[in-house]
Amino acid sequence: MAVTKVLSVGGSIVVPETPDTDFLKKFVAMTSEWLSKDSSRRLILVVGGGGPARIYQGAYREIVSAADNSEADWIGIMATRLNAQLLKASFGALCPNPVVYNPTEDVEFKGQVLVAAGWKPGFSTDTDAVYLAEKFSADTVVNLSNIEKVYTDDPRKNPDATPIDNITWTDFRKMVGDEWVPGKNCPFDPIASKKAQELKLKVICAGGKNIPNIQSILNDSDYVGTTIVG
Repeated sequence: MAVTKVLSVGGSIVVPETPDTDFLKKFVAMTSEWLSKDSSRRLILVVGGGGPARIYQGAYREIVSAADNSEADWIGIMATRLNAQLLKASFGALCPNPVVYNPTEDVEFKGQVLVAAGWKPGFSTDTDAVYLAEKFSADTVVNLSNIEKVYTDDPRKNPDATPIDNITWTDFRKMVGDEWVPGKNCPFDPIASKKAQELKLKVICAGGKNIPNIQSILNDSDYVGTTIVG
């Protein structure tokens, strides 16, 4: 029986401004080695927009004073697709499928890696990751970003903010709210959080640059991060 893990990889990890080739080499090498140890292992990687999304969305908002959220989302989605194509190509033969744009469509998972990108306006790639976890019966989504843990508040603005090891979906959703704004910076997007709670998914929020820690998560070993459960 296939063991499927879903990683929602923040675009700022893959392409902070330009592609982080040093990180990508290490990430692809580590995950490829993990997959090689058991042919039943599969990885679904959903990639965010990162620097290109922020730069192009920012340009759009400079050009158009009354920017349309849907148009800003489409700009971000196109950035995710470029980033995802880079990641797919980096895995070579392990990822024979084309990049998935619509997580609700029928997809025959042919190799050991499946790469997905943004789908449509209204949410981030976190939501696509939740849909794919549902489709391929994964019980956990690992959300990799530039923070190691979720905090009670933004630690850059509030010195009293403290890191959280474990939190329920009810309490987490009180923190992130229910609305999505294109380019919103939150640990796990509100639309994805609502659906993950409905599916009783576990979500682990962890630092995306910490390769040994990601390996520990894949191996179900002790890890540094925030666990969100029902």
